[in-house]
Amino acid sequence: MLVRDFIEDSLYNPHYGYFPKQATIFSNSDTMVDFSQIRNGNQFQELVAERYAGYGMDKAGPGRQIFHTPTELFRPYYGQAIAQCLVSEYLLKYFPYEDFNVYEIGAGNGTLATDILSFIQERYPEVYDRTHYTIIEISQSLVKQQLKRLQEHSCAKVVHKSVFRWDVREPAPCFMVAMEVVDNFAHDIVRYNMKTLEPFQTYVCIDNSGDFSLDYTKITDPLISSFLSLRHNLSHPLPLPTILQRFPRLRQLYGNMPFVSNLSPPEYVPTRLLSLLYTLRSQFPLHRLLLTDFSSLPDAVPGYNAPVVQTRFQNTMVACSSILVKQGFFDIFFPTDFERLRDMYENVLSQPPSFVGNASHTLPLPPPRPTPLWHSVSPLALGSEFFSSTPGNRRSPLDGTLSSSGLPVGQRRSGVFSHEEFMQTYADLDRTRLGNGENPLLDYYKNVKFLF
Repeated sequence: MLVRDFIEDSLYNPHYGYFPKQATIFSNSDTMVDFSQIRNGNQFQELVAERYAGYGMDKAGPGRQIFHTPTELFRPYYGQAIAQCLVSEYLLKYFPYEDFNVYEIGAGNGTLATDILSFIQERYPEVYDRTHYTIIEISQSLVKQQLKRLQEHSCAKVVHKSVFRWDVREPAPCFMVAMEVVDNFAHDIVRYNMKTLEPFQTYVCIDNSGDFSLDYTKITDPLISSFLSLRHNLSHPLPLPTILQRFPRLRQLYGNMPFVSNLSPPEYVPTRLLSLLYTLRSQFPLHRLLLTDFSSLPDAVPGYNAPVVQTRFQNTMVACSSILVKQGFFDIFFPTDFERLRDMYENVLSQPPSFVGNASHTLPLPPPRPTPLWHSVSPLALGSEFFSSTPGNRRSPLDGTLSSSGLPVGQRRSGVFSHEEFMQTYADLDRTRLGNGENPLLDYYKNVKFLF
């Protein structure tokens, strides 16, 4: 099978996948942490370690796969920061003309949704009355937890479905929330002929003795082709030395050297992330995306944009050097290049409604749903600084010309922010400050970014 199918099978197979059968989300919901009573960062880490220890010691073999998220670690203040961001945007652009529609992809234990809705209910009751919160969840076990946790909020519902199979079109303005989700989106491996630069897709094969191996063929998969075409249109460089790309003769000399592979090192390309962008474009044409995840990772397997493959063994996380591991017992998670993601996202969503992409991603979209704010201000009246000049092939804004999202063609939809920048803007930092003035909400997650 293709590498992305192997990774999805390892992570999400309902019978033996990592998330349905092995993973446990660290929960901090029973007692709230009073950060002001914690002396310093060392004591905070000790407190987290004690709560991890509460899950018990591992038995022989791979142990319980426990991982934590900032939602749980800084509950409820992290969720309140996310809520403040969404509500601020809603009040600025849509209230009182539209309802407050929120979709969350992969909601874990349901903690973030609970914290968001409780915050809005308390601080913005007029918004809460118009709130519709939908969770799109692939895991049946997590669906049950989410329904139990959200039973006090009648405006929330949970749909047991993969976002990649979502087929209900939302014509109204909405917010899409993806928190620590896309790192587990499956990638494909592409390698390049070092003489011709021809790309090859990768299959995972298994022999009669149960051993895995990789096999390379010419590109035939439509989704991989779509990604490579989009990257070419955005002028994103290949993961190869520039000098080899510019001079074919040097590539020939390099390829003729002894003991040199005829294929480049593996590149992990975010094909499932591209699938999400197609889904957002076709089913949520008036959405605003709030996405956060890792921008870099240590201890990754060899390759460009490669994942970390790890498992918990005898109460210690152990990193592996290959993705070819026993399905279900290992977490496989990827970094995200947020600047490239932003370019991909804007390019896919900025196409006019008549745009037809790759044959497997034809998007017959009806005209965008009008909103009262469309014609209140000409986009050109906001000044030249309102629009970005990059990437270079983006169409310049044309007054009255709308994309499939309803925004003027060429308008920047999103910015990239560090975790610290985002929290400084929306979080109540006094609530997470420690006794000595440290603030773990800002100091942690240096390798995390936001797209909004």
